[in-house]
Amino acid sequence: MSQLLDVLGSKYPIIQGPIGELNDPKMVAAVCEAGGFGMLALGFTRDLEVIKKMIAEIRELTDKPFGANLMIAMNPANEQILEVLAEAGVKTVTTSAGSPKKIYPKIHELGLKGLHVALDFSFAMKAVEAGVDGLVVSGCESGGLRTLNPESSNMVLIPLVCDHVEVPVAAAGAIADSRGYRAALALGAQGVQIGTRFLSAAESPACQAWKEAILNCPEGGTSLLPLGGMNVRIIINPSLAEKMNDPSIDLSQEYNMMNMGKAWRSGDFDLFPAGGGQVSASITEIKPVKDIIDEMVS
Repeated sequence: MSQLLDVLGSKYPIIQGPIGELNDPKMVAAVCEAGGFGMLALGFTRDLEVIKKMIAEIRELTDKPFGANLMIAMNPANEQILEVLAEAGVKTVTTSAGSPKKIYPKIHELGLKGLHVALDFSFAMKAVEAGVDGLVVSGCESGGLRTLNPESSNMVLIPLVCDHVEVPVAAAGAIADSRGYRAALALGAQGVQIGTRFLSAAESPACQAWKEAILNCPEGGTSLLPLGGMNVRIIINPSLAEKMNDPSIDLSQEYNMMNMGKAWRSGDFDLFPAGGGQVSASITEIKPVKDIIDEMVS
């Protein structure tokens, strides 16, 4: 058994990438039942009763291990959430969007293990110094929130990090099938985190318009959208393309991050563009989670 599988407890080292506030116990359970490690996205969720209810629903659907993601700087309820997770028997979490120094003492006090999401080499090194149990290393191909700094692709970033750490590494970004999975392992990762491919799965709670945006995304069809102190990788739509071609428009002032959740739930991508990684261009059909994972490990 690899170090990563020891931390996760799943059959395969395939982690469901948490996305915004997009949660569905059925989706988490589907990933777990297919051999992966299902995840609740709790970065913005503060209601402990809602979290307890989702955990109970997952437990009714699977007896396999699952985890949750905590966004360190985004949620003041993280310590209480960790207590709820520990009481429910969750063993592993992922953390992102903040310094792990602030939360890993509590994670370890409760007997949990944690993987921290690192977007570049320096973040990865600082996370290891802070005592994380593993890393999710996310190259510039990935969807989701990104830094404003220059970033490397996984072809560079994964082997670079793996050469310098002893903790297990999961690769995130541009992985949608067995080729990407095998490539990540060849680069030194012990597993993967999958966001966009699971987002477009049959069981995904993403709205149909979001799934279609992924399916229709051409090569080069994503871009980094500035949001003040960070970027987010999104799928370019006609409205955004028009604004991108107008040099008088400051895109960082055009879109409000607070509208992201509403837009992604409703499919109103003029309000805020659909999120997606560069791998969207290679996704051509909606498939059940089990089929995605079975093909990936074949």
